[in-house]
Amino acid sequence: MLIAYTREVSPALADCELTHLEREPLDVAGARAEHEAYESVLERLGAIVRRLPATPHLPDGVFVEDAAVVLDDVAVITRPGAPSRQPETASVETVLAAHRPLVHVRAPATLDGGDVLVAGRKIYIGLSTRTSRDAIQQVADQLTPYGYIVIPLAFTGCLHLKSAVTRIADDLMLLNPAWVEADAFIGYRALTIDPAEPHAANALALGGAVIHPLHHARTRARLEDAGLTVVTVPQVELAKAESGVTCCSLLVEVD
Repeated sequence: MLIAYTREVSPALADCELTHLEREPLDVAGARAEHEAYESVLERLGAIVRRLPATPHLPDGVFVEDAAVVLDDVAVITRPGAPSRQPETASVETVLAAHRPLVHVRAPATLDGGDVLVAGRKIYIGLSTRTSRDAIQQVADQLTPYGYIVIPLAFTGCLHLKSAVTRIADDLMLLNPAWVEADAFIGYRALTIDPAEPHAANALALGGAVIHPLHHARTRARLEDAGLTVVTVPQVELAKAESGVTCCSLLVEVD
């Protein structure tokens, strides 16, 4: 059974943290509609959607991916790099404790889950404005006993590593080569985004399909040409908050 933990869009979403995008008017009602459509797609592709407690006082609370990294045999509770986001982890820790042993990133280190790309037993972690080298070392030390290899990775141009690259099949990465080097992913093929859509590398593989933002039509064509089944979701308003399709859920396989 696959559970997808989500959280409803905060009425304060327009006050979200931004790093690489200019702030622009954001329609919260539109963002909520997009998020509900996303949850419907998760269910259609086989996940059981469970909402975490609402956090109306936390603008970025909908982006639950940043609060934890869920692996097959352990989960990492993060310490987000933006201080305003650090309270988001408490409710995530409560629900994940029922499914996995937990390890934690400890202060003063910081880690956003969006900087963590899991590829089998390899875990790529991007060095960013939100994720520190100390946090990467903590994660490596805590996950080594579970058989994982942690690989620090440099990237540029975007908020999180998974804004630049995501794993969309067993042996295939979707990436923006202007932001991350394809050669970093030894043993994987690379499918590059259309250069006109620099934010199109964030995709979510689920249920034999790839979830991808509706407005990235050129990159979607590349995915389909590669033989992948693409399911689109609207994400115009959420994208104004530097969101991607991986950001809004935490996927947990349970017996």
